[in-house]
Amino acid sequence: MILRSPHVTLAQHPPYPQSTWIKGIDLDFSSHRRLASGSDNWPVTWADDGHLYTAWGDGGGFGGTNQTGRVSLGVARIEGDADDYRPVNLWGGVDSQNPTQFDGKCYGILSVAGVLYMWVAEQPARHMKACKIACSTDHGAHWLLANWQLTFEDGLTVPTFLNFGQDYAGARDRYVYSYLIQPTWGPDSLPKTVHGFDVHKPGLIHLARVPADLILHGDQYEFFAGLNNDETPIWTSSIEAKRPVFEDANGVGWNVSVVFNAGLNRYILCTEHSESHAGRLGMFDAPEPWGPWTTIAYHDRWGEGHIEASTFFWNFSQKWISADGTRFTMIFTGKNSNDSWNTVGGRFVLPSSP
Repeated sequence: MILRSPHVTLAQHPPYPQSTWIKGIDLDFSSHRRLASGSDNWPVTWADDGHLYTAWGDGGGFGGTNQTGRVSLGVARIEGDADDYRPVNLWGGVDSQNPTQFDGKCYGILSVAGVLYMWVAEQPARHMKACKIACSTDHGAHWLLANWQLTFEDGLTVPTFLNFGQDYAGARDRYVYSYLIQPTWGPDSLPKTVHGFDVHKPGLIHLARVPADLILHGDQYEFFAGLNNDETPIWTSSIEAKRPVFEDANGVGWNVSVVFNAGLNRYILCTEHSESHAGRLGMFDAPEPWGPWTTIAYHDRWGEGHIEASTFFWNFSQKWISADGTRFTMIFTGKNSNDSWNTVGGRFVLPSSP
């Protein structure tokens, strides 16, 4: 069952022109695999030991349910390749190797020099109040929270890491990059929707960087503040001087994922638009982490006809992208039946001459 995903299948107009590098995506839903019912989110990173590491929220993880083994935040290891992978609960969840140490939600996880890092959005207050960095030096068995945070008042929320190759191999420079959404609601003014979440309108995403050996040092972060006349980025330590690297008047989701596709030499960004929990996928590509962005796909009800149109988070790992960058296994999650770990195989559709 192949689902062709041309760049536009919706009433809203995408914020950026059609990509000249990637025409769209084809998905093979006969490869769809669903596990960990009742647990959602699932950002991933490719670590030095060859495994993927991921985090989930509000469930028992692999083998659990919404009630059985339920934790606010858990961490798992994914062993094997995309066609035959095996999950293990490491930190929280059913039959876990270790108990959790704190609550929260995670939409960004990263491996650098054998150390795992994750952005943790605070609980309660529905993710929006503050976010911190946590690190693990034993591949997810134990985690330590940094003693600083970014807050709703900073105009930044629910960050994710830009992932490169295995253990950050192939990174463009000596920095680690994080994308952060500019909130337009929360934590004390939640949308009056059935889920209590919605996209942020207007949709703005910011970019921060920090030296890869100083990730835990909050005073070392710099924020994108625009471009020089020669199109090189301007960086500032002032949060107030930040400027967005991505904008969508239709809104952006309350989460985002970004990965570098080494085979295609493109940065791939996925987020929602227009409405949350409804398969409103926007997928974009760029030659640099700050853009300029073009549109790969922009959907109203992604996956409809194959799965329930209730997804809200999609992401990739270089481990499960082919060497030439064309074939991939996507990880996604959502509400209801999609409140689970999901993978589906597919390919990027390229023009004849990129």
